[in-house]
Amino acid sequence: MNPDLDASALIAEDEPLLAAHLRHALQQAWPALRIVGLAANGAQALERTLALRPQIVFLDIRMPGLDGLEVARALAEDWPEADAAGFPLLVFVTAYDQHAVQAFELQAADYLLKPVQPARLARCLERLQTQLQAQQEPRPDAAPPFEELVGRLQQLMQAAEPAARRPPERLEVIAVQQGAVTEMVPVDEVIYFEAADKYLRVVTAQREHLIRLSLRELLGQLDEQRFWQIHRGTVVQARCIARAVRDEQGRTTLELRDRPERLAVSRVFAGRFRGL
Repeated sequence: MNPDLDASALIAEDEPLLAAHLRHALQQAWPALRIVGLAANGAQALERTLALRPQIVFLDIRMPGLDGLEVARALAEDWPEADAAGFPLLVFVTAYDQHAVQAFELQAADYLLKPVQPARLARCLERLQTQLQAQQEPRPDAAPPFEELVGRLQQLMQAAEPAARRPPERLEVIAVQQGAVTEMVPVDEVIYFEAADKYLRVVTAQREHLIRLSLRELLGQLDEQRFWQIHRGTVVQARCIARAVRDEQGRTTLELRDRPERLAVSRVFAGRFRGL
């Protein structure tokens, strides 16, 4: 490893002592690495990474608000296409047990296990330096594979998440409060869900409802084979998709059955519709 290789990094960690410990360990192992920013939660990590454009981001998996996977997904969606080659290298910092760490290894996403050990940190930094040096060679096709990246991270998180955290039953009916009346909306009638500030739009063929529930809370209760996430704020029922249309700029939109509007598909999830 070359301790004099110039590079920049951001640390996203909600525990100040752990953030300070990681920063100190990085400064000891790689003196030329510039820590250009710190973030105490997922929203800060997203905002500061987009603003500061570090070459490396150390992401805590569990943070308030957006978690590490959600930050990675949001970065892939919001990163400017003109600077695709500058997409940062991501290192996930996790307190998961050895079983989960094996999942990280299999998915080829780099990680650091808390508390960070010097030997593991050195291996991680060597890999990062190798990747940074490879990026110095100009290649017109070197844009980061966003869909592949996030798909890999989703598989990783699914493998690493304790089974106890997964809901045992799927949501079949949604209770919608309207004054003194509670309307029961069958999930099978929902065409799509869309995040709207602190609420969630529940859209059927004939009506729209607002419920006070986050998309993150909802996703764990839906059958992922029936309901597909197409954007970080949108989930659509697969059987309600009439067709996927890709324009000349490579943007994908969905035409729906029984609804006139089109839904935008982010580049993170566009790979699902290729070849269909």
